[in-house]
Amino acid sequence: MKQFFGIFGIACLMMLGCTSVEPPKAFGPTPSDKQLEWQEMEFYAFIHFTTNTFTNKEWGFGNESPEIFNPTELDCRQWARIVKDAGMTGIILTAKHHDGFCLWPSKYTDHSVEQSPWKDGKGDVVRELSEACKEYGLKFGLYLSPWDRNHPEYGRDEYVTYFRNQLHELLTNYGDVFEMWFDGANGGTGYYGGANERRDINTLEYYDWDETYKLIYEWSPNTLTWGVGPAEARWIGNESGYAKKTNWSTYRQKDRLAGKVHYKENMTGHEDGERWVPGEADVSIRPGWFYHAVEDEEVRSIETMVDIYYHTVGRNANLLLNFPVDRRGLIHENDEARLNEMVSILREDFKTELLHTAKASADTQRGGSRKYAASKAIDGDKETYWATDDNVTAGSMTFEFNEPTALNRVLLQEYVKLGQRVRRFNIEAQVDGKWQSIANETTIGYKRILRTPQVTATALRINIEDARACPLISNVEVYNAPVFVRAPELKRSGEGMVEMTAGEGEEIYYTTDGSEPGLKSNVYSAPFEFTQAGEIKAIAYHAIEKKSSRIEELKCAKIKSGWKVLSVSDGDLSQAVKMIDGNPRSVWKSGKKSELPLTVTIDMGEKKSISGFTYLPKQVGNGLELVSTYAFYTSNNKRNWTKQSEGEFSNIKHNPILQVKTFNKTNARYIRFVAKSEVEGGTRVSIGELDVISE
Repeated sequence: MKQFFGIFGIACLMMLGCTSVEPPKAFGPTPSDKQLEWQEMEFYAFIHFTTNTFTNKEWGFGNESPEIFNPTELDCRQWARIVKDAGMTGIILTAKHHDGFCLWPSKYTDHSVEQSPWKDGKGDVVRELSEACKEYGLKFGLYLSPWDRNHPEYGRDEYVTYFRNQLHELLTNYGDVFEMWFDGANGGTGYYGGANERRDINTLEYYDWDETYKLIYEWSPNTLTWGVGPAEARWIGNESGYAKKTNWSTYRQKDRLAGKVHYKENMTGHEDGERWVPGEADVSIRPGWFYHAVEDEEVRSIETMVDIYYHTVGRNANLLLNFPVDRRGLIHENDEARLNEMVSILREDFKTELLHTAKASADTQRGGSRKYAASKAIDGDKETYWATDDNVTAGSMTFEFNEPTALNRVLLQEYVKLGQRVRRFNIEAQVDGKWQSIANETTIGYKRILRTPQVTATALRINIEDARACPLISNVEVYNAPVFVRAPELKRSGEGMVEMTAGEGEEIYYTTDGSEPGLKSNVYSAPFEFTQAGEIKAIAYHAIEKKSSRIEELKCAKIKSGWKVLSVSDGDLSQAVKMIDGNPRSVWKSGKKSELPLTVTIDMGEKKSISGFTYLPKQVGNGLELVSTYAFYTSNNKRNWTKQSEGEFSNIKHNPILQVKTFNKTNARYIRFVAKSEVEGGTRVSIGELDVISE
């Protein structure tokens, strides 16, 4: 009996000891409940839609008539359905972009949907999307541009009042708003009620962000603020969907507000930051933020889309993926298809978790308590975690599989409610009885996902090498993602040589006649010449996995063999090859302080019989800098020039497509293109491509 009570007493003491171990204290800045809930959203949608959609611009000037806003099939429920089906958690809408046009009937301006023909001026895009989000169980967010190129009082005190009045409308009339998104673009040229001038402001001072944010939290306490000023979340520092491997959620915001932090530091945050300001990566599914028909075939590749996810959500940042709604008012079919491809791959990557049945152990745990054992990192409870004693800032967790297990993905999460701590860690896999390193990394934060080499392991070891305070790991997951065969990269030189590259152990099969490639097509072995116009298609094939990639396409214009830009009257001559390289996406621009007329002289290398010329303007951008009036000359000796054509490119402002001008057939070796004026009266012009019509 004494022995029983002795053992029982020891057990009781051990149990009491377990329960009496003090939990770790918070270290450094920590997230608010609002910030933590926001980080758990992880992946949500951006919608860019306004008058720019109908003018083919990225930034409107502010003088666009509301009459042009007239989507034919606008359906916010379609947006919400697509987003929900993809497993995304919310939608942020550009309620007002820099042009000042409002997608809701604001009582403070006439520059809104109320003056458009859409629904006879009785429509409200903001309300329709808010209701669609509620129907589909999505959170609803808003973008309100601080800059307004339409408003006559922009740059003066009266505009700040106007801006806050519109914030009040949006935050009190449309239900809960999870995020208020403020763009950093502020001040510059604009219409400004007809002034047509430049107005510069101090972004950090003009809006009195402290007071503006105070009002936001008063009107809508659950709204998280993003972007400029003392915001609760930060821009990731680029628009490519890319956070650095080292990414702290802590940030030196005081220094940023004082202008002492370069925006590129947003990609990493600051280990010594005084405030919790996690990163959000905004990126568009296409090259542009707004819809441009020319980009229908330029949706980002599936390889890029998958990489974006791993470079954002997988690197302690939220992913805000933009969809440029088209002129119908719908997310385009190509965008939806690419999103579904991306999500399908990611769902397969994370289909089966492999660690939850493993045997967990650690070389150290807080107070020896089971409450902080390594098993807490794989129990599926986000409120439990493995922890070490306060004075221990390194340690290892080992997970033994029941049988040899193939793996190539490792997901880690810190218990960030008590701060972000890990500076450096590595991962080892036990393969054939020996430990081998499969990852050496830095920060973890809310979530870190690693794509590791595929190994078949009997155990996995997570080594925290250095932490700012005792490490707290709340979740570890392991997966074995299917092999993903990336499409080959195709490129053609200015001389017409085609080069293809693929992954290790993969073969490339291709066609040059536009037909679909397969395993009976040409096998790529070395660069080859392809100077004519046409389309090359190729796939990569993984022989061991017996899997093919998607088809990669390379559309080629005829190589202008022997062509050379001899001179430009202004601008960078070394870059002038862009106007004759056969690539419509490469654009040459004249100098920022150029004067018109601009003259370009080209040697075609030999005498040709020509009967016209073509000018392809820049297709997409904030300012297309389109040539309005022109003159075109020919010569055989560079001394005597004959004017063959002169005039204007009619309607190029509203339809910036390939311009074709014909004239009587002539023989010439040299051509001269003169840009006499720009459509907006500017002095800078762009040239996507110049060519001649020849036999």
